Amino acid sequence: MKNRPDRPNIVLILADDMGFSDIGCYGSEIATPHLDRMANQGVRFTQMYNCARCCPSRASLLTGLYPHQAGIGHMVQSLGTPPYQGYLNQNCVTIAEALKQGGYNTLMSGKWHVGGEYDPQRPEVLPPGADRAPIPIFRGFDRFYGTIAGAVSYYKPKALMKDDRAVEAEGENYYFTDVVTDQAVEMLDAYGHRPEPFFLYLAYTAPHWPLQAFPEDIAKYEGKYRQGWDRMRTDRHERLIEQGLLDRKWEISPRTPGVPAFSDVRHQDWEDLRMAVYAAQIDRMDQGVGRVLDKLRELDIEENTLVIFLSDNGGCAEFLAENGWTENFGGTTPDGRPVRVGNHPDLKPGPADTFMSYDMPWSNVSNTPFRFYKHWVHEGGISTPFIVRWPAMIQSSRIAHPPTHFIDIMATCLDAAGVAYPKEYQGRPVTPLEGESLVAAFTDETWARQAPIFWEHEGNCAVRQGPWKLVRENGRPWELYDIREDRTELNDLAEINRPRTEEMAAHHGEWAERVGVMAWKERWTEKLNEAIHPFLSKPSR
Repeated sequence: MKNRPDRPNIVLILADDMGFSDIGCYGSEIATPHLDRMANQGVRFTQMYNCARCCPSRASLLTGLYPHQAGIGHMVQSLGTPPYQGYLNQNCVTIAEALKQGGYNTLMSGKWHVGGEYDPQRPEVLPPGADRAPIPIFRGFDRFYGTIAGAVSYYKPKALMKDDRAVEAEGENYYFTDVVTDQAVEMLDAYGHRPEPFFLYLAYTAPHWPLQAFPEDIAKYEGKYRQGWDRMRTDRHERLIEQGLLDRKWEISPRTPGVPAFSDVRHQDWEDLRMAVYAAQIDRMDQGVGRVLDKLRELDIEENTLVIFLSDNGGCAEFLAENGWTENFGGTTPDGRPVRVGNHPDLKPGPADTFMSYDMPWSNVSNTPFRFYKHWVHEGGISTPFIVRWPAMIQSSRIAHPPTHFIDIMATCLDAAGVAYPKEYQGRPVTPLEGESLVAAFTDETWARQAPIFWEHEGNCAVRQGPWKLVRENGRPWELYDIREDRTELNDLAEINRPRTEEMAAHHGEWAERVGVMAWKERWTEKLNEAIHPFLSKPSR
């Protein structure tokens, strides 16, 4: 192994609600030349897992712990116990806090969403920066620009902050993805020449709904999806196999029951346009990644800068049905027009006065070739692209197949930086790190994970141990899969291998008790299902 470079800069890039096969170097037809460039100069991992949902994934990514240990076992709403309090607790440290102690400058641009149920309409109730609404500046970051909320309009995002003060979206051509990139580049200009290394967390909201993009980006893709979702999934599956990311023996999962064939869809042009806007959002994000990579080169610091890219969950099947759940997402456009919320076929997605999602059939394309979606812990909900580029360390591109998880990112960053994980922080004890460093895996093809990986989200549970995965939907029996033979989870072995099923279920129970998982209450499930496409309110089999 090459001697490890000294104190690299670190850039951690996170996409939002983007599926496993949504970028070119992971089988997509969407143009992502800059992420593809990263892949061609680094390592692509095929089995990186997130936590199935934005808030828990971000909590895990930032702390190296399971989300329950960091206080965000579900989302930013408090469910009444410390593991589900909805904001980062005082017994975890963020990557920024740990690296700052090690002499790093710490920067963030983008989406926070780990700071409690802050309401921008009533800031006096829970002002940002309060104990229950921590903001990045109070969790180790020197600089911050972005939103402390979740889903926001790209043209008029809410809950914006710059460092520790509230700001508004400004400028005639304001588009959040571009401004997040602008701010990141400005931070690189300010800190890239300093003698201390920096950590930049670049957390896009793209391509999370709403479907909003520039006409010139949409035009690249309009008409491309008239072939329909089945054909797009098949084409992506074949490219994934050709690229060496998937084993051909893993059959593509079937279309979700209840989803029609594209030929039976009434509004085909509208469906094509919905996916075209989603693709345009990814395209624009990739353009931003390119600007960041170019800035590293311009500053002559790309050689010893570790750049990481991944997504917080799988493709999102949320429908945005007009049933009250979307009432918080209306408002007006920058020029005062009312925003029309919901998936209306008589409206074109894309402009600032619409607020749509791309729905289940297209999210099934995003998650090719896997089953299920964001919220669930089957492979479609938790599998993310994971690209690492570090020219001073990684001399040639390759594909790596060992299972990895968001809990590993903290350990990896600290290992690369030569910074120890603290046992206490500001006089408080710190929960021991759960993740394993992946630095050795960047160059060592024999690297293998030592510990099992666990999940729980909304009662959906899983454990991955070596090649075996035990998984279940909330309220349903355990399923067992041999991922070596069946990563698309089509051949359930739970009944014919009861000893392994019971052993792994016991391990999951021990983990759940250790981190504070509580039984998911049926009334919460019913409430959440009201917000999701009706097909998902019933078992899929």
